[in-house]
Amino acid sequence: MTTLNGLMAPQLDGAVWQKSSYSGSSESQCVEFADVVRTHSGIAVRDSKNPEGPALLFATDAYSEFITAVKQNEFGLL
Repeated sequence: MTTLNGLMAPQLDGAVWQKSSYSGSSESQCVEFADVVRTHSGIAVRDSKNPEGPALLFATDAYSEFITAVKQNEFGLL
């Protein structure tokens, strides 16, 4: 999986962050994502505990492949 770049989450003006349904039930394992295709040509991911911190920006096809792999339990997480 290739990232387009890393940036700080506040740089993603207008991003609407959503908690991943695959995040753990404890507050210590929360991942959020935002569709920023129109403004940054990708999907951003950040740690919800650090909303002002770094975000990773993934190409949409790479993000889709990752989500498919998670759903198919390719990483042994489920």
